[in-house]
Order: sequence, then C-alpha cells, then structure tokens
Amino acid sequence: MYRNLEAEMARKGLSKREVAEGIGMNRYPTFIEKMNGNYKFKLDEAIAIRDNFFPDLTLDYLFENTKETEE
Repeated sequence: MYRNLEAEMARKGLSKREVAEGIGMNRYPTFIEKMNGNYKFKLDEAIAIRDNFFPDLTLDYLFENTKETEE
C-alpha cells in the first residue's frame, strides 16, 4: 500500500482512475492492484505519476511501501 501516494492524491483531489488514465494505464484494475501493494509499479509508471502529478515530490516518498503490520 502506498499511503503517501494516496494522501497526496487526496490533497490534490485526484481519483485513482484519473491518475491511471493520466499515465496511459489502460487497465484500471491493474492500477488498483498496484495501489494496494499486490504488484509493484514499474519504474516508468512511477516516474510518470511523479512527473505528471507530483513533480515537487520524490519517488522515495511517494512510493514508500507501507504495508500494514499484522497485530
């Protein structure tokens, strides 16, 4: 799960669909799977998200993997 990316999307009022379409990702369900941490974003996808939507933020920050810990 990419909490930082989700938080930044919320701050800008961006939906997951808008971001997926904005980087040319044709399969929205794949984008959701990647956002949930089930699959990793490819480097070019991560760069496209950063460049198109969050140019002032780092890839390390946006894509910090924050999987929830089990209690």
